[in-house]
Amino acid sequence: MSTAPHNLEPTPGKPVAVDPKVSKKDPLDSMPWLPCTLTLEVPVVRFTIADLLALNEGSIVETACHHTSDVPLRVNQLLIGWTEFQVVGDHLAVRITEQI
Repeated sequence: MSTAPHNLEPTPGKPVAVDPKVSKKDPLDSMPWLPCTLTLEVPVVRFTIADLLALNEGSIVETACHHTSDVPLRVNQLLIGWTEFQVVGDHLAVRITEQI
């Protein structure tokens, strides 16, 4: 049995054997504290600067989607799935309907 250290670096031009039983760990698993921005996109059509300037507390803005339409869910502007709105008690919530 040899006690010499093994060279773990791949040799250029030589294929590297990968053990299918060993799965790569997602690097995000080691950073659960990393902050991110979660956003939902609700399209509003025919909205003008005049409409924006006229907004006040209590204003209602009509959206372009039906109340049962899926709404895009993004993390740091990257689309990660689709959601639908739901009322839970007296809170507005979203249910994830599809993850990408």
